[in-house]
Amino acid sequence: MELRQLKYFLTVVEEANFTRAAARLHLAQPGVSAQIRQLERELGQALLDRSGGTVTTTAVGEAVLPYARAALAAVEGLRQTVDEFTGLVRGQVTIGLVSGAVADGFDVATVLADFHEDHPRVEIALTEDTSERMLAALRLGELDLAVVGLAGGEPLPGIDLQVVVDTPLVAAMAPDDPLLAPAGRAALPLSALAGRSLISLPRGTGLRAVLERACEQAGFKPRIAFEGAAPKLLARLAARGLGVAILPELPPGGAAALGLRTLPITGPRLRGRVALAWPADGPAAPAARALLARMRQAFPPAAGHASASARA
Repeated sequence: MELRQLKYFLTVVEEANFTRAAARLHLAQPGVSAQIRQLERELGQALLDRSGGTVTTTAVGEAVLPYARAALAAVEGLRQTVDEFTGLVRGQVTIGLVSGAVADGFDVATVLADFHEDHPRVEIALTEDTSERMLAALRLGELDLAVVGLAGGEPLPGIDLQVVVDTPLVAAMAPDDPLLAPAGRAALPLSALAGRSLISLPRGTGLRAVLERACEQAGFKPRIAFEGAAPKLLARLAARGLGVAILPELPPGGAAALGLRTLPITGPRLRGRVALAWPADGPAAPAARALLARMRQAFPPAAGHASASARA
């Protein structure tokens, strides 16, 4: 009996089909069938019922299924234990990245490239989505870690955070927008945005949630004329006079370079926060834990925010 035979057996059971199982294993279907028949001969019992339209387990196959799973899990656990002692990390890590996060100063590409150079056996899958969906995916174990936008300051059940960006939100508009009057205006009350065409990140992002929550508390619903995942696109739309863009505070000279004027929003002051997020009990795989440690070091806590480990 060989471990690969058990792996083939489990894959066929999960797929209920030899052809799909072979494709998932990147093997030829006859080879998978031959290995499982050899396993059945060694055990002296048929494990799979091939007579129907789908492959099912026999009574014996059903009985041995948990032992096959346990055997493969034990081998994987052994590998991970040895890897941890030798410093070798392998496996797969799935990371979520909120739209626009790169524009907030996240040089994710460099961090991932450096990590891959140190751990070439780790496969990294990077996906971009809204914060809401990524937080749900973290709780379900579909993501190992994520960079998300935060809507408020309340704790998130089942999630640990390290806030890495905390910046004021501003209203960005064309230089001839009436909201800039009178000359020398230093701030813009949130109520002044009622009824105005607004340009914002999509629903489900932290910035959009902050805006909608503040407007609701102020007694009006924001009129979103344009939305997009890239803050630079929002800025260009605002510069063309298509509305007022709600953006994180721009660096000195940044607004003028884009053909914009910006005013901080008051009553209340709105802030955009971006955080590293991971399951509260930590990523399960050693590779994911190693990458999380690397990212927490690369993107330290924002001023005024303690790290997750400091809070614990």
